[in-house]
Amino acid sequence: MTNIADERKRLLIKVCNYYYIDGLNQQEISDKLGISRPQISRMLSQAKTEGIVNITIKNPYSEEEKYEKELIKTFGIQAAVVIDTAEAKQEEVNRCLGDSATVLLESMLKDNSVLGIMAGISMNSVSEEMVYFQRKNLSIVPLVGGWGPDGERWQANLNVSNIGEKLRCKYLQLNAPAFVASKKTRDALLEEPIISNVLDVARNSTVALVGIGQISENATIMRAGFFDNCEFNELKKNGAVASLCNSFINERGECIDFTASSRMIGITAEELKKITQVIAIASGDEKISAITAVLRGGWIDVLITNLSTAKEILKWHKLNPAK
Repeated sequence: MTNIADERKRLLIKVCNYYYIDGLNQQEISDKLGISRPQISRMLSQAKTEGIVNITIKNPYSEEEKYEKELIKTFGIQAAVVIDTAEAKQEEVNRCLGDSATVLLESMLKDNSVLGIMAGISMNSVSEEMVYFQRKNLSIVPLVGGWGPDGERWQANLNVSNIGEKLRCKYLQLNAPAFVASKKTRDALLEEPIISNVLDVARNSTVALVGIGQISENATIMRAGFFDNCEFNELKKNGAVASLCNSFINERGECIDFTASSRMIGITAEELKKITQVIAIASGDEKISAITAVLRGGWIDVLITNLSTAKEILKWHKLNPAK
Protein backbone atom coordinates (compact mmCIF):
# COMPACT_ATOMS: atom_id res chain seq x y z
CA MET A 1 0.00 0.00 0.00
CA THR A 2 1.20 3.48 -0.79
CA ASN A 3 0.15 6.87 0.47
CA ILE A 4 0.35 10.44 -0.77
CA ALA A 5 3.86 10.90 0.65
CA ASP A 6 5.08 7.83 -1.24
CA GLU A 7 3.56 9.05 -4.49
CA ARG A 8 5.10 12.49 -4.06
CA LYS A 9 8.47 10.84 -3.52
CA ARG A 10 7.91 8.65 -6.59
CA LEU A 11 7.21 11.77 -8.69
CA LEU A 12 10.25 13.48 -7.23
CA ILE A 13 12.46 10.55 -8.23
CA LYS A 14 10.91 10.46 -11.71
CA VAL A 15 11.78 14.15 -12.21
CA CYS A 16 15.33 13.48 -11.00
CA ASN A 17 15.74 10.55 -13.38
CA TYR A 18 14.57 12.65 -16.31
CA TYR A 19 16.98 15.45 -15.36
CA TYR A 20 20.11 13.64 -14.18
CA ILE A 21 19.92 10.30 -16.01
CA ASP A 22 18.06 11.03 -19.24
CA GLY A 23 19.53 14.51 -19.66
CA LEU A 24 16.27 16.38 -20.19
CA ASN A 25 16.24 20.05 -19.31
CA GLN A 26 13.70 21.56 -16.93
CA GLN A 27 11.43 22.84 -19.69
CA GLU A 28 11.35 19.43 -21.39
CA ILE A 29 10.41 17.77 -18.09
CA SER A 30 7.74 20.43 -17.58
CA ASP A 31 6.24 19.70 -20.99
CA LYS A 32 6.42 15.94 -20.44
CA LEU A 33 4.74 15.90 -17.01
CA GLY A 34 2.55 18.99 -17.27
CA ILE A 35 4.24 20.55 -14.24
CA SER A 36 5.37 24.18 -14.34
CA ARG A 37 9.05 24.85 -14.88
CA PRO A 38 9.44 26.75 -11.54
CA GLN A 39 7.91 23.74 -9.78
CA ILE A 40 10.37 21.39 -11.52
CA SER A 41 13.22 23.61 -10.27
CA ARG A 42 11.86 23.48 -6.72
CA MET A 43 11.51 19.70 -6.90
CA LEU A 44 15.13 19.27 -8.00
CA SER A 45 16.26 21.44 -5.09
CA GLN A 46 14.05 19.45 -2.72
CA ALA A 47 15.61 16.19 -3.94
CA LYS A 48 19.05 17.47 -2.95
CA THR A 49 17.80 18.66 0.44
CA GLU A 50 16.18 15.28 1.21
CA GLY A 51 19.25 13.34 0.11
CA ILE A 52 17.53 11.70 -2.85
CA VAL A 53 20.22 13.20 -5.06
CA ASN A 54 23.84 13.26 -3.93
CA ILE A 55 26.27 14.95 -6.29
CA THR A 56 29.87 13.80 -6.13
CA ILE A 57 32.58 15.61 -8.06
CA LYS A 58 35.71 13.60 -8.76
CA ASN A 59 38.28 16.34 -8.39
CA PRO A 60 41.95 15.44 -9.00
CA TYR A 61 42.88 19.09 -8.38
CA SER A 62 41.65 19.43 -4.79
CA GLU A 63 45.06 20.23 -3.29
CA GLU A 64 45.80 22.89 -5.89
CA GLU A 65 42.37 24.44 -5.31
CA LYS A 66 43.04 24.51 -1.56
CA TYR A 67 46.08 26.72 -2.13
CA GLU A 68 44.29 28.83 -4.73
CA LYS A 69 41.67 29.67 -2.11
CA GLU A 70 44.35 30.35 0.50
CA LEU A 71 46.17 32.78 -1.81
CA ILE A 72 42.91 34.58 -2.57
CA LYS A 73 42.00 34.81 1.12
CA THR A 74 45.48 35.89 2.25
CA PHE A 75 46.21 38.55 -0.35
CA GLY A 76 42.75 39.60 -1.54
CA ILE A 77 43.41 38.85 -5.19
CA GLN A 78 40.56 38.08 -7.55
CA ALA A 79 41.74 34.61 -8.57
CA ALA A 80 44.66 32.21 -8.50
CA VAL A 81 45.62 29.30 -10.73
CA VAL A 82 47.90 26.76 -9.04
CA ILE A 83 49.36 23.88 -11.05
CA ASP A 84 51.02 20.79 -9.57
CA THR A 85 54.20 20.39 -11.61
CA ALA A 86 55.75 17.89 -9.16
CA GLU A 87 59.51 17.62 -9.73
CA ALA A 88 59.52 19.16 -13.21
CA LYS A 89 62.43 21.33 -14.32
CA GLN A 90 61.79 25.06 -14.66
CA GLU A 91 61.46 24.88 -18.45
CA GLU A 92 58.64 22.34 -18.13
CA VAL A 93 57.05 24.38 -15.32
CA ASN A 94 57.05 27.42 -17.61
CA ARG A 95 55.36 25.39 -20.34
CA CYS A 96 52.63 24.20 -17.96
CA LEU A 97 52.00 27.71 -16.67
CA GLY A 98 51.93 28.93 -20.27
CA ASP A 99 49.17 26.42 -21.02
CA SER A 100 47.18 27.67 -18.02
CA ALA A 101 47.59 31.28 -19.10
CA THR A 102 46.40 30.42 -22.60
CA VAL A 103 43.20 28.85 -21.27
CA LEU A 104 42.62 31.76 -18.88
CA LEU A 105 43.12 34.35 -21.61
CA GLU A 106 40.65 32.54 -23.85
CA SER A 107 38.01 32.89 -21.12
CA MET A 108 38.87 36.52 -20.24
CA LEU A 109 39.45 38.15 -23.62
CA LYS A 110 36.33 39.37 -25.36
CA ASP A 111 35.61 41.14 -28.63
CA ASN A 112 37.40 44.53 -28.74
CA SER A 113 39.78 43.59 -25.91
CA VAL A 114 43.31 45.00 -25.76
CA LEU A 115 45.90 42.60 -24.33
CA GLY A 116 49.12 44.08 -22.95
CA ILE A 117 52.16 41.79 -22.84
CA MET A 118 55.35 42.17 -20.80
CA ALA A 119 58.83 40.92 -21.66
CA GLY A 120 60.13 37.79 -19.95
CA ILE A 121 60.69 34.07 -20.19
CA SER A 122 57.27 33.26 -18.70
CA MET A 123 55.59 35.45 -21.33
CA ASN A 124 57.58 33.68 -24.01
CA SER A 125 56.18 30.36 -22.77
CA VAL A 126 52.67 31.74 -23.22
CA SER A 127 53.49 32.81 -26.77
CA GLU A 128 54.82 29.34 -27.54
CA GLU A 129 51.81 27.52 -26.05
CA MET A 130 49.13 29.87 -27.41
CA VAL A 131 46.49 28.27 -29.65
CA TYR A 132 44.01 30.06 -31.89
CA PHE A 133 40.66 31.30 -30.63
CA GLN A 134 38.53 33.87 -32.41
CA ARG A 135 37.80 37.33 -31.08
CA LYS A 136 36.62 40.30 -33.11
CA ASN A 137 38.81 43.40 -33.12
CA LEU A 138 41.31 41.99 -30.62
CA SER A 139 44.56 43.97 -30.26
CA ILE A 140 47.84 43.05 -28.59
CA VAL A 141 50.43 45.57 -27.42
CA PRO A 142 53.81 45.45 -25.64
CA LEU A 143 54.03 47.05 -22.19
CA VAL A 144 57.75 47.78 -22.39
CA GLY A 145 60.46 48.50 -24.95
CA GLY A 146 62.98 46.05 -26.39
CA TRP A 147 65.51 44.34 -24.15
CA GLY A 148 68.33 44.17 -26.65
CA PRO A 149 70.14 41.20 -28.23
CA ASP A 150 70.54 39.32 -24.93
CA GLY A 151 66.78 39.35 -24.50
CA GLU A 152 65.91 38.61 -28.11
CA ARG A 153 64.03 35.38 -27.35
CA TRP A 154 61.76 36.83 -24.69
CA GLN A 155 61.42 40.56 -25.32
CA ALA A 156 57.93 42.04 -25.35
CA ASN A 157 57.78 42.81 -29.07
CA LEU A 158 58.55 39.18 -29.94
CA ASN A 159 56.05 37.84 -27.41
CA VAL A 160 53.41 40.17 -28.84
CA SER A 161 54.08 39.26 -32.47
CA ASN A 162 54.07 35.52 -31.72
CA ILE A 163 50.74 35.71 -29.91
CA GLY A 164 49.29 38.08 -32.50
CA GLU A 165 50.23 35.76 -35.36
CA LYS A 166 48.68 32.76 -33.61
CA LEU A 167 45.46 34.61 -32.79
CA ARG A 168 45.41 36.22 -36.27
CA CYS A 169 44.71 39.63 -34.79
CA LYS A 170 46.12 43.14 -34.86
CA TYR A 171 49.27 43.71 -32.85
CA LEU A 172 51.49 46.73 -32.25
CA GLN A 173 55.25 47.02 -31.82
CA LEU A 174 57.08 49.42 -29.53
CA ASN A 175 60.06 50.54 -31.59
CA ALA A 176 62.20 51.73 -28.70
CA PRO A 177 64.58 50.09 -26.24
CA ALA A 178 63.44 49.39 -22.70
CA PHE A 179 66.50 51.22 -21.36
CA VAL A 180 68.39 54.17 -22.81
CA ALA A 181 71.54 56.05 -21.82
CA SER A 182 69.91 59.08 -20.21
CA LYS A 183 66.67 60.73 -19.14
CA LYS A 184 67.15 63.28 -21.92
CA THR A 185 67.22 60.51 -24.52
CA ARG A 186 64.14 58.87 -23.04
CA ASP A 187 62.19 62.12 -22.96
CA ALA A 188 63.09 62.79 -26.60
CA LEU A 189 61.93 59.32 -27.65
CA LEU A 190 58.66 59.69 -25.75
CA GLU A 191 57.87 62.75 -27.85
CA GLU A 192 57.83 60.58 -30.98
CA PRO A 193 54.22 59.61 -31.86
CA ILE A 194 55.33 56.18 -33.09
CA ILE A 195 56.39 55.46 -29.50
CA SER A 196 54.00 57.54 -27.39
CA ASN A 197 50.92 56.28 -29.25
CA VAL A 198 51.83 52.64 -28.57
CA LEU A 199 52.39 53.39 -24.88
CA ASP A 200 48.99 55.11 -24.74
CA VAL A 201 47.38 51.92 -26.09
CA ALA A 202 49.36 49.87 -23.55
CA ARG A 203 48.10 52.00 -20.66
CA ASN A 204 44.54 51.44 -21.87
CA SER A 205 44.82 47.66 -22.10
CA THR A 206 41.80 45.77 -20.80
CA VAL A 207 43.92 42.76 -19.79
CA ALA A 208 47.64 42.69 -18.98
CA LEU A 209 49.90 39.63 -18.78
CA VAL A 210 53.11 40.19 -16.82
CA GLY A 211 55.92 38.40 -15.07
CA ILE A 212 57.43 39.13 -11.67
CA GLY A 213 61.20 39.48 -11.43
CA GLN A 214 63.42 39.00 -8.41
CA ILE A 215 66.28 41.37 -7.61
CA SER A 216 69.39 39.25 -8.02
CA GLU A 217 72.31 38.94 -10.38
CA ASN A 218 70.53 36.02 -12.07
CA ALA A 219 67.30 37.92 -12.66
CA THR A 220 66.18 38.35 -16.26
CA ILE A 221 66.29 42.13 -16.00
CA MET A 222 69.89 41.99 -14.72
CA ARG A 223 71.05 39.47 -17.32
CA ALA A 224 69.85 41.88 -20.00
CA GLY A 225 72.80 44.07 -18.98
CA PHE A 226 71.08 47.42 -18.60
CA PHE A 227 72.14 48.12 -15.01
CA ASP A 228 75.71 48.45 -13.79
CA ASN A 229 76.90 47.27 -10.37
CA CYS A 230 76.37 50.70 -8.85
CA GLU A 231 72.71 50.76 -9.93
CA PHE A 232 72.19 47.18 -8.79
CA ASN A 233 73.57 48.08 -5.38
CA GLU A 234 71.25 51.09 -5.26
CA LEU A 235 68.28 48.80 -5.81
CA LYS A 236 69.37 46.51 -2.99
CA LYS A 237 70.10 49.45 -0.67
CA ASN A 238 66.66 50.92 -1.31
CA GLY A 239 65.06 47.62 -0.34
CA ALA A 240 63.93 46.37 -3.75
CA VAL A 241 62.95 42.69 -3.80
CA ALA A 242 60.86 42.59 -6.99
CA SER A 243 60.55 44.14 -10.43
CA LEU A 244 57.15 44.67 -12.03
CA CYS A 245 57.06 46.27 -15.47
CA ASN A 246 59.24 49.40 -15.11
CA SER A 247 58.93 49.61 -11.33
CA PHE A 248 60.70 48.09 -8.35
CA ILE A 249 58.91 46.90 -5.22
CA ASN A 250 60.04 46.50 -1.61
CA GLU A 251 58.96 43.71 0.76
CA ARG A 252 55.96 45.74 1.92
CA GLY A 253 54.71 45.89 -1.65
CA GLU A 254 55.57 49.56 -2.15
CA CYS A 255 57.25 51.12 -5.19
CA ILE A 256 60.71 52.47 -4.40
CA ASP A 257 62.67 55.35 -5.88
CA PHE A 258 65.39 54.33 -8.32
CA THR A 259 67.63 56.72 -10.23
CA ALA A 260 67.75 54.63 -13.41
CA SER A 261 63.94 54.59 -13.68
CA SER A 262 64.25 57.93 -15.44
CA ARG A 263 65.82 56.22 -18.46
CA MET A 264 63.35 53.34 -18.82
CA ILE A 265 60.66 53.14 -21.51
CA GLY A 266 57.45 51.30 -20.73
CA ILE A 267 54.58 51.40 -18.27
CA THR A 268 55.03 51.60 -14.51
CA ALA A 269 53.41 49.49 -11.79
CA GLU A 270 51.12 52.42 -10.98
CA GLU A 271 49.93 52.50 -14.59
CA LEU A 272 49.62 48.71 -14.64
CA LYS A 273 47.36 48.81 -11.60
CA LYS A 274 44.82 50.91 -13.50
CA ILE A 275 44.30 48.10 -16.04
CA THR A 276 41.09 46.17 -15.36
CA GLN A 277 42.61 42.68 -15.23
CA VAL A 278 46.29 42.09 -14.46
CA ILE A 279 47.51 38.49 -14.67
CA ALA A 280 50.96 37.58 -13.37
CA ILE A 281 52.85 34.37 -14.14
CA ALA A 282 55.69 33.56 -11.78
CA SER A 283 57.26 30.54 -10.10
CA GLY A 284 60.48 29.27 -8.58
CA ASP A 285 62.18 29.32 -5.18
CA GLU A 286 64.29 32.34 -6.13
CA LYS A 287 61.12 34.41 -6.71
CA ILE A 288 59.25 33.68 -3.46
CA SER A 289 59.99 37.03 -1.77
CA ALA A 290 59.38 38.92 -5.03
CA ILE A 291 55.98 37.34 -5.68
CA THR A 292 54.98 37.84 -2.04
CA ALA A 293 55.89 41.54 -2.23
CA VAL A 294 53.82 42.08 -5.37
CA LEU A 295 50.86 40.28 -3.78
CA ARG A 296 51.20 42.36 -0.61
CA GLY A 297 51.07 45.53 -2.67
CA GLY A 298 47.88 44.52 -4.46
CA TRP A 299 49.48 45.10 -7.85
CA ILE A 300 47.89 42.12 -9.62
CA ASP A 301 44.43 40.54 -9.88
CA VAL A 302 45.33 36.97 -10.83
CA LEU A 303 48.39 34.85 -10.04
CA ILE A 304 49.37 31.79 -12.08
CA THR A 305 51.99 29.68 -10.33
CA ASN A 306 52.88 26.10 -9.42
CA LEU A 307 52.00 24.24 -6.25
CA SER A 308 55.42 24.28 -4.60
CA THR A 309 55.75 28.04 -5.16
CA ALA A 310 52.24 28.67 -3.78
CA LYS A 311 53.10 26.77 -0.59
CA GLU A 312 56.35 28.69 -0.14
CA ILE A 313 54.68 32.08 -0.75
CA LEU A 314 52.18 31.46 2.04
CA LYS A 315 54.91 30.20 4.35
CA TRP A 316 57.20 33.15 3.56
CA HIS A 317 54.39 35.66 4.11
CA LYS A 318 53.66 34.18 7.53
CA LEU A 319 57.27 33.89 8.70
CA ASN A 320 58.50 37.20 7.23
CA PRO A 321 55.99 39.94 8.05
CA ALA A 322 56.62 43.20 6.23
CA LYS A 323 58.61 45.67 8.33
